[in-house]
Amino acid sequence: MGLFDKLKKMVSDDTNVADAIEVFAPLSGEIVPLEEVPDVVFAEKIVGDGLAIKPSGNKMVAPCDGTIGKIFETNHAFSIESDSGLEMFVHFGIDTVELKGEGFTRIAQEGQQVKKGDTVLEFDLALLEQKAKSTLTPVVISNMDEVKELEKESGIVNAADDVILRVWK
Repeated sequence: MGLFDKLKKMVSDDTNVADAIEVFAPLSGEIVPLEEVPDVVFAEKIVGDGLAIKPSGNKMVAPCDGTIGKIFETNHAFSIESDSGLEMFVHFGIDTVELKGEGFTRIAQEGQQVKKGDTVLEFDLALLEQKAKSTLTPVVISNMDEVKELEKESGIVNAADDVILRVWK
């Protein structure tokens, strides 16, 4: 992008909020920058860009209307493709795969159509706070090659109620 394009963008700001795809919190808690996640794969955005949430609830919900892709065998993570074509990945905690499913219950199924707020997985937060390396839960967009701009929110969020990301394709 040249200087003229940058100036034009500053003046016109074509990232109209009305055109944004909104991604809602898949779990309740406090937003934390992705760079603070104690795992290089997430912190260096190798699998995608987004943010993390320090959880305070007991369930992970669909962050948008879409189709559940993969739910890990150990029920600690899932992928979803939004109706607008965003591919997202929600991964509870760090090294939680080592718990072999302990503390997690699958509610949704792979391939299931879901609406924003539908429960995908439930978890036992007290148990996971004791046993997991970290409970920070990355929420990343894995098809960043299709994203023009990404706006990240901050603060305390409630599952399915609060927007955490705005995306322009």
